[in-house]
Amino acid sequence: MKPGKSPGGLARLGPALRHSLAGLHAAWSEAAFRQEMALAVPLLALAFWLGRGWVEVALLAGSVVGVLIVELLNSGIEAAIDRFGDEWHLLSKRAKDLGSAAVLLALLLAGTIWATALYHRFFT
Repeated sequence: MKPGKSPGGLARLGPALRHSLAGLHAAWSEAAFRQEMALAVPLLALAFWLGRGWVEVALLAGSVVGVLIVELLNSGIEAAIDRFGDEWHLLSKRAKDLGSAAVLLALLLAGTIWATALYHRFFT
């Protein structure tokens, strides 16, 4: 096995969990992730009240978790780009802009799902 590589099979679950928890800890240093988490916690609880069945609950909760996932990926892209230095480069800007656009689309999707669910719950 290569140095630094995790073991295979079930033995890899422990190291994988540690890496995942380290990633969440690192994400907590990002203001955007903290803001989205502050909104996600009440929205996830609200999803169980607002949803009229498991599909609606899954869509509402999934859209919120999807935003968090995309934010984590965007933060990973930004960290990888920043590793190479502070100098401006067109490809670095493009990578960061694309990651930001992905977060925007995830937020728009979640907002649309939530607005539609609220409309159907209270106005139909």
